[in-house]
Amino acid sequence: MDSSFWHPHQKLWSVINTAQNFEHLKKICGGNYNIEKDIRFTPIPSVPLTENALEALYELEKALVLKQYSHSSIQVYKKMFSVFLGKFMHRNLKEVTKEDIEGFVYELITKSKISESYQNQLINAIKAYYEHALKTPREYYDIQRPKKAVSIPNVLSKTEVLNIIQSPQNIKHKAILHTIYGSGLRISELLNLRITDIHSNDGYLFIKDSKGKKDRKTILPEQLLVLLRTYYKAYKPSYWLFEGQSGCKYSTTSIRAIFRKAVNDTNSNPWATVHTLRHSFATHCIENNINIRHLQNMLGHSSPKTTEIYTKTIEINNKTIISPLDTLLKSNILHL
Repeated sequence: MDSSFWHPHQKLWSVINTAQNFEHLKKICGGNYNIEKDIRFTPIPSVPLTENALEALYELEKALVLKQYSHSSIQVYKKMFSVFLGKFMHRNLKEVTKEDIEGFVYELITKSKISESYQNQLINAIKAYYEHALKTPREYYDIQRPKKAVSIPNVLSKTEVLNIIQSPQNIKHKAILHTIYGSGLRISELLNLRITDIHSNDGYLFIKDSKGKKDRKTILPEQLLVLLRTYYKAYKPSYWLFEGQSGCKYSTTSIRAIFRKAVNDTNSNPWATVHTLRHSFATHCIENNINIRHLQNMLGHSSPKTTEIYTKTIEINNKTIISPLDTLLKSNILHL
């Protein structure tokens, strides 16, 4: 089968979603299994908004700006609220009931197959409008949400990570990938790094206004510091640690392109994304017996439960875990 990949931490195989592979899977499984395509999201067609709907969209944006939401978050909220307006723009939005909204969401789930994350983003946007723009009491629009799935993050092995981050020949590209993995950063955190955020004497990076508008410190590995000094001498950035050609911030698109090229050049698993480096950092830290509380602080998680999910990604080492069968056999309790 073309493009099949073994994921050692999850102990499963994945294949590229092509018609040929899908047909091949059906032949392998035969008639005893039902195979269903998991269609997570069918795009919702956009419709031109009325003048009143555009005014509501502006009121939402103004409310979010006043609450100091980030630009990227505001754009997501506006996009999702536009979906809602496409359905209700010919009605007085103050008269739309909780039952109306839940019926609308139900229709999207059953007909358009929206994902849990899409559903949550949509509800967040709707609630933001009613609670922040219209000042409606929160409990009135307490809309039902999907049951939160406990998903295990995809991670790369240490060998895979090394191959990927060492792949770029360009020193800036190499430094970017090393920094994301070495300090466990999100893309946005890397883009917002300033030269002054590098505290080389104390061995940490300062992350300002991260997710949830929180500041934090995270580890600055010695080997990463050596690489960053080499990069700095070559590129001489003036303000942002990683700058574009005009001196502005580096772009998310460019970082994703760097990572994708590294994945392709090393024949690594194509499901990996830039964020997989952060997941891998967390998992490898736990494998190295780093305290879960320290890891929580480095990652910037509000709850230790979020960090503890990485304990589930650790590959079981059958040399360190003793089966009860071995215990029984060695003590001569079980006779074969």
